[in-house]
Amino acid sequence: MKRDVSSRIVVRVTETADLVFAIAVATTSAEVEESFRATLDGVAVAPTEMPDAHGGRLHRLRVDPGELVVEYAAQVTGRDAPRDADETELVVYQRPSRYAESDELAATASAEFAGSGGDAATLLAVSSWVGTRLAYVSGSSLPTDGATRTLLARRGVCRDFAHLCVALLRARGLPARLVSVYAPGLEPMDFHAVVEAWVEGAWRVIDATTLAPRSSLLRIATGRDAADTAFLTVLSGRADLVDLRVGAVADQLPDDDLDELVSLG
Repeated sequence: MKRDVSSRIVVRVTETADLVFAIAVATTSAEVEESFRATLDGVAVAPTEMPDAHGGRLHRLRVDPGELVVEYAAQVTGRDAPRDADETELVVYQRPSRYAESDELAATASAEFAGSGGDAATLLAVSSWVGTRLAYVSGSSLPTDGATRTLLARRGVCRDFAHLCVALLRARGLPARLVSVYAPGLEPMDFHAVVEAWVEGAWRVIDATTLAPRSSLLRIATGRDAADTAFLTVLSGRADLVDLRVGAVADQLPDDDLDELVSLG
Protein backbone atom coordinates (compact mmCIF):
# COMPACT_ATOMS: atom_id res chain seq x y z
CA MET A 1 0.00 0.00 0.00
CA LYS A 2 1.21 3.51 -0.86
CA ARG A 3 -0.19 6.47 1.08
CA ASP A 4 0.38 10.19 0.51
CA VAL A 5 -0.40 12.53 3.39
CA SER A 6 -0.02 16.25 3.99
CA SER A 7 -0.98 19.04 6.34
CA ARG A 8 -0.78 22.83 6.22
CA ILE A 9 -1.32 24.85 9.37
CA VAL A 10 -1.49 28.64 9.56
CA VAL A 11 -1.15 30.21 12.99
CA ARG A 12 -1.30 33.90 13.96
CA VAL A 13 1.23 34.45 16.74
CA THR A 14 0.38 37.58 18.76
CA GLU A 15 2.76 37.00 21.66
CA THR A 16 6.15 35.26 21.49
CA ALA A 17 5.18 31.60 21.64
CA ASP A 18 6.58 28.15 22.28
CA LEU A 19 4.68 25.74 20.02
CA VAL A 20 4.77 21.97 19.57
CA PHE A 21 3.39 20.27 16.45
CA ALA A 22 2.52 16.57 16.22
CA ILE A 23 1.87 16.19 12.50
CA ALA A 24 4.72 13.98 11.20
CA VAL A 25 4.04 10.30 10.72
CA ALA A 26 5.46 8.16 13.50
CA THR A 27 8.69 6.27 12.98
CA THR A 28 7.85 3.20 10.95
CA SER A 29 9.45 0.20 9.32
CA ALA A 30 7.76 1.20 6.07
CA GLU A 31 9.56 3.34 3.45
CA VAL A 32 8.99 7.07 4.04
CA GLU A 33 9.83 10.17 2.01
CA GLU A 34 8.86 13.37 3.79
CA SER A 35 9.37 17.11 4.16
CA PHE A 36 8.70 19.57 6.98
CA ARG A 37 8.80 23.33 6.35
CA ALA A 38 7.99 26.28 8.59
CA THR A 39 8.02 30.01 7.75
CA LEU A 40 7.30 33.08 9.86
CA ASP A 41 6.13 35.99 7.71
CA GLY A 42 7.73 34.23 4.75
CA VAL A 43 11.11 33.63 6.41
CA ALA A 44 12.15 30.01 7.08
CA VAL A 45 12.41 28.96 10.71
CA ALA A 46 14.02 25.72 11.88
CA PRO A 47 12.13 23.43 14.27
CA THR A 48 13.65 21.18 16.90
CA GLU A 49 12.58 17.57 16.35
CA MET A 50 11.99 15.51 19.49
CA PRO A 51 11.04 11.85 19.93
CA ASP A 52 7.67 11.09 21.45
CA ALA A 53 6.08 7.90 22.77
CA HIS A 54 5.62 4.89 20.48
CA GLY A 55 7.58 6.30 17.56
CA GLY A 56 5.87 9.68 17.52
CA ARG A 57 7.87 12.76 16.54
CA LEU A 58 7.30 16.30 17.78
CA HIS A 59 8.47 19.52 16.12
CA ARG A 60 9.00 22.45 18.47
CA LEU A 61 9.13 26.08 17.34
CA ARG A 62 9.85 29.17 19.44
CA VAL A 63 8.69 32.16 17.39
CA ASP A 64 8.05 35.89 17.68
CA PRO A 65 4.73 37.48 16.65
CA GLY A 66 3.77 37.05 13.01
CA GLU A 67 2.06 34.61 10.66
CA LEU A 68 3.47 31.12 11.03
CA VAL A 69 2.90 28.59 8.24
CA VAL A 70 3.83 24.95 8.86
CA GLU A 71 3.69 22.46 5.97
CA TYR A 72 4.30 18.72 6.11
CA ALA A 73 4.11 16.05 3.41
CA ALA A 74 5.00 12.37 3.34
CA GLN A 75 4.73 9.38 1.04
CA VAL A 76 4.68 6.06 2.87
CA THR A 77 5.14 2.80 0.99
CA GLY A 78 4.44 -0.47 2.77
CA ARG A 79 3.10 -1.18 6.24
CA ASP A 80 4.56 -0.90 9.72
CA ALA A 81 5.57 -3.94 11.75
CA PRO A 82 3.40 -4.77 14.80
CA ARG A 83 4.29 -2.82 17.94
CA ASP A 84 4.93 -4.63 21.22
CA ALA A 85 4.08 -3.53 24.76
CA ASP A 86 5.73 -3.87 28.16
CA GLU A 87 4.07 -4.37 31.53
CA THR A 88 4.49 -0.75 32.67
CA GLU A 89 2.96 0.56 29.46
CA LEU A 90 -0.06 -1.67 29.86
CA VAL A 91 -0.57 -0.41 33.41
CA VAL A 92 -0.40 3.22 32.24
CA TYR A 93 -3.10 2.60 29.65
CA GLN A 94 -5.44 1.02 32.20
CA ARG A 95 -5.48 4.08 34.44
CA PRO A 96 -8.08 6.87 34.21
CA SER A 97 -6.82 9.99 32.45
CA ARG A 98 -7.97 13.56 31.92
CA TYR A 99 -10.35 12.91 29.02
CA ALA A 100 -11.01 9.20 29.62
CA GLU A 101 -12.58 8.97 33.07
CA SER A 102 -12.80 5.19 33.28
CA ASP A 103 -13.40 5.34 37.05
CA GLU A 104 -16.52 7.48 36.57
CA LEU A 105 -17.84 5.14 33.87
CA ALA A 106 -17.10 1.84 35.62
CA ALA A 107 -20.75 1.17 36.48
CA THR A 108 -21.88 1.91 32.93
CA ALA A 109 -19.19 -0.36 31.48
CA SER A 110 -20.12 -3.18 33.83
CA ALA A 111 -23.84 -2.88 33.08
CA GLU A 112 -23.34 -2.84 29.30
CA PHE A 113 -20.39 -5.18 28.73
CA ALA A 114 -20.06 -7.61 31.66
CA GLY A 115 -21.51 -10.40 29.53
CA SER A 116 -19.70 -9.59 26.27
CA GLY A 117 -17.34 -12.56 26.43
CA GLY A 118 -13.56 -12.43 25.98
CA ASP A 119 -11.37 -9.42 25.33
CA ALA A 120 -11.86 -9.46 21.56
CA ALA A 121 -15.64 -9.61 21.93
CA THR A 122 -15.57 -6.76 24.46
CA LEU A 123 -13.44 -4.62 22.13
CA LEU A 124 -15.84 -5.01 19.23
CA ALA A 125 -18.89 -4.60 21.48
CA VAL A 126 -17.61 -1.29 22.88
CA SER A 127 -16.87 0.05 19.40
CA SER A 128 -20.34 -0.90 18.15
CA TRP A 129 -22.07 0.44 21.27
CA VAL A 130 -20.37 3.84 21.09
CA GLY A 131 -20.88 4.06 17.35
CA THR A 132 -24.62 3.46 17.63
CA ARG A 133 -25.26 5.68 20.64
CA LEU A 134 -23.37 8.80 19.61
CA ALA A 135 -24.17 11.08 16.70
CA TYR A 136 -21.22 12.49 14.78
CA VAL A 137 -21.82 16.25 14.73
CA SER A 138 -19.03 18.61 13.69
CA GLY A 139 -18.41 21.39 16.18
CA SER A 140 -20.72 19.86 18.78
CA SER A 141 -18.17 19.51 21.58
CA LEU A 142 -15.62 21.60 23.44
CA PRO A 143 -11.87 20.89 23.51
CA THR A 144 -12.23 20.26 27.25
CA ASP A 145 -14.99 17.64 26.96
CA GLY A 146 -14.16 14.18 28.28
CA ALA A 147 -15.80 10.79 27.95
CA THR A 148 -18.41 11.37 30.66
CA ARG A 149 -19.68 14.61 29.15
CA THR A 150 -19.68 13.00 25.70
CA LEU A 151 -21.85 10.15 26.93
CA LEU A 152 -24.32 12.60 28.46
CA ALA A 153 -24.42 14.73 25.30
CA ARG A 154 -24.74 11.67 23.01
CA ARG A 155 -22.84 13.42 20.26
CA GLY A 156 -19.36 14.58 19.35
CA VAL A 157 -16.50 14.31 16.87
CA CYS A 158 -13.86 11.63 16.41
CA ARG A 159 -11.87 12.45 19.54
CA ASP A 160 -15.08 12.26 21.61
CA PHE A 161 -15.96 8.84 20.17
CA ALA A 162 -12.39 7.72 20.89
CA HIS A 163 -12.34 9.03 24.48
CA LEU A 164 -15.57 7.22 25.31
CA CYS A 165 -14.25 3.96 23.83
CA VAL A 166 -10.97 4.31 25.74
CA ALA A 167 -12.76 4.96 29.05
CA LEU A 168 -15.14 2.03 28.67
CA LEU A 169 -12.39 -0.37 27.65
CA ARG A 170 -10.20 0.62 30.60
CA ALA A 171 -13.18 0.23 32.90
CA ARG A 172 -13.42 -3.39 31.70
CA GLY A 173 -9.72 -3.97 32.40
CA LEU A 174 -8.38 -3.59 28.86
CA PRO A 175 -5.36 -1.31 28.26
CA ALA A 176 -6.52 1.32 25.77
CA ARG A 177 -5.03 4.46 24.26
CA LEU A 178 -5.81 7.18 21.75
CA VAL A 179 -3.98 7.46 18.42
CA SER A 180 -4.02 10.48 16.10
CA VAL A 181 -3.77 9.42 12.47
CA TYR A 182 -3.87 10.43 8.85
CA ALA A 183 -6.94 8.67 7.48
CA PRO A 184 -7.24 8.03 3.72
CA GLY A 185 -10.91 7.85 2.83
CA LEU A 186 -12.03 10.18 5.62
CA GLU A 187 -14.74 12.66 4.67
CA PRO A 188 -14.55 15.51 5.48
CA MET A 189 -10.75 15.27 5.54
CA ASP A 190 -9.01 16.23 8.79
CA PHE A 191 -6.72 14.78 11.41
CA HIS A 192 -8.50 11.75 12.86
CA ALA A 193 -8.57 10.03 16.26
CA VAL A 194 -8.95 6.28 16.80
CA VAL A 195 -8.36 3.80 19.64
CA GLU A 196 -5.89 0.99 20.21
CA ALA A 197 -6.49 -1.71 22.83
CA TRP A 198 -4.22 -4.56 23.89
CA VAL A 199 -6.13 -7.69 22.88
CA GLU A 200 -4.80 -11.19 22.27
CA GLY A 201 -1.16 -10.11 22.50
CA ALA A 202 -1.29 -7.16 20.08
CA TRP A 203 -2.53 -3.58 19.76
CA ARG A 204 -5.86 -3.68 17.91
CA VAL A 205 -7.43 -0.57 16.42
CA ILE A 206 -11.10 0.40 16.51
CA ASP A 207 -12.86 3.44 15.10
CA ALA A 208 -16.40 3.84 16.40
CA THR A 209 -17.10 6.52 13.77
CA THR A 210 -16.41 3.99 10.94
CA LEU A 211 -15.45 6.96 8.76
CA ALA A 212 -12.26 5.45 7.27
CA PRO A 213 -10.92 1.92 6.74
CA ARG A 214 -8.69 0.99 9.68
CA SER A 215 -5.98 -0.74 7.64
CA SER A 216 -5.28 2.46 5.67
CA LEU A 217 -4.59 4.63 8.74
CA LEU A 218 -1.15 6.15 9.41
CA ARG A 219 -0.05 6.73 13.00
CA ILE A 220 1.01 10.25 14.05
CA ALA A 221 0.92 10.36 17.86
CA THR A 222 -0.08 7.92 20.59
CA GLY A 223 -0.99 8.57 24.22
CA ARG A 224 -3.44 8.37 27.08
CA ASP A 225 -5.92 10.75 25.45
CA ALA A 226 -6.04 13.96 23.39
CA ALA A 227 -3.80 15.77 25.88
CA ASP A 228 -0.93 13.58 24.59
CA THR A 229 -1.81 13.62 20.90
CA ALA A 230 -2.93 17.15 19.91
CA PHE A 231 -1.61 18.31 16.53
CA LEU A 232 -0.75 21.72 18.07
CA THR A 233 0.13 22.56 21.67
CA VAL A 234 0.80 26.13 22.79
CA LEU A 235 3.20 25.75 25.70
CA SER A 236 3.50 29.50 26.29
CA GLY A 237 2.63 32.79 24.62
CA ARG A 238 -0.38 33.36 22.38
CA ALA A 239 -1.11 31.74 19.02
CA ASP A 240 -4.45 31.39 17.24
CA LEU A 241 -5.24 28.83 14.56
CA VAL A 242 -6.14 30.58 11.30
CA ASP A 243 -6.30 27.73 8.79
CA LEU A 244 -5.90 23.95 8.75
CA ARG A 245 -5.76 21.71 5.70
CA VAL A 246 -5.14 17.97 5.81
CA GLY A 247 -4.78 15.50 2.95
CA ALA A 248 -4.55 11.72 2.94
CA VAL A 249 -4.93 9.36 -0.03
CA ALA A 250 -4.03 5.73 -0.65
CA ASP A 251 -3.47 3.82 -3.86
CA GLN A 252 -6.12 1.40 -2.63
CA LEU A 253 -8.83 1.69 0.01
CA PRO A 254 -9.52 -1.75 1.47
CA ASP A 255 -12.88 -2.88 2.77
CA ASP A 256 -13.19 -2.75 6.56
CA ASP A 257 -14.79 -5.80 8.17
CA LEU A 258 -15.95 -4.41 11.53
CA ASP A 259 -15.93 -7.90 13.06
CA GLU A 260 -12.24 -8.38 12.30
CA LEU A 261 -9.31 -7.57 14.63
CA VAL A 262 -7.06 -5.06 12.85
CA SER A 263 -3.69 -3.55 13.79
CA LEU A 264 -2.33 -0.22 12.55
CA GLY A 265 0.24 -0.53 9.81
